[in-house]
Amino acid sequence: MQFHLYLPQMRLSPGQLVERARAAEAAGFDGVAGMDHLAPPLAEDQPMFAASVTNTWLAAHTSRLTVGSLVLCDVFRHPAVLAQESVSLDHLSGGRYELGLGTGSRASEIVSYGAALPAGRLRVRRLGETLEILRALWTGEAVDYDGEFFQLRGARQAPVPLGHIPIQLGGAGPKTMELVAAHADWWNVHIGILDKLDEMRAYAGRAQVSMQVRVAFVPSEDQRDAVAQLAARRFGTTGVVVGDGPQLVDYFGGLAERGVERVYAWFCDFAQPATLAAFGDTVIASLR
Repeated sequence: MQFHLYLPQMRLSPGQLVERARAAEAAGFDGVAGMDHLAPPLAEDQPMFAASVTNTWLAAHTSRLTVGSLVLCDVFRHPAVLAQESVSLDHLSGGRYELGLGTGSRASEIVSYGAALPAGRLRVRRLGETLEILRALWTGEAVDYDGEFFQLRGARQAPVPLGHIPIQLGGAGPKTMELVAAHADWWNVHIGILDKLDEMRAYAGRAQVSMQVRVAFVPSEDQRDAVAQLAARRFGTTGVVVGDGPQLVDYFGGLAERGVERVYAWFCDFAQPATLAAFGDTVIASLR
């Protein structure tokens, strides 16, 4: 199982983001991923950095971690701009960039910032065109494209990717699953549909399975109550895994048995370096 650190680029300074990314790298994590919003959900008054800029910053300050976002909102960017940004990050990171992409989790945000296409079915169709255009532009050949949302004439981009830029898609609707099967290297599954994973796995094609998990790591038994209370304040009382090292090994081992091949761990304490180190020593090392 791969472990990536989910590190939203909010409420943290540039230096703190680097500190946590480097701590994750030292602890054995495979990658780091942030979010993509124009304002933090449910915390609109908090400062937040742009996704692609933050990815560039973290790639420049690490040497091994894969960088990406869980996930970029398709309607925030024209596909030609996204194609160029992705290839640029691919080259600047030495091939350590992965493109996570989705239709947008908050329709209200899309409307507030004038990005249009609030209807989910339209956003899925637009995402399909984006994926087709990305693939075409990444060949380096001239592209003519006639779609419902985009029209390109003689569009060409250079450089091309260093190799293969992995694509991760989220969602579970029938049309989204068609896109996953056609385009995705990774399918990010919402933990709420874990009980349906076995029946839906076939619809994902060759895509591997990833999942975001909210984690409250208990370093010692005398701190369990304090950690649980912190997790409840930040994440609520449902959907959070509270446990010490052996308990989390059992939990993530169970996910691996279900076919989950990558976890994005979102820590309730804003990924304190000591927490990442202990998680690496007890959980990552045991499952690897």
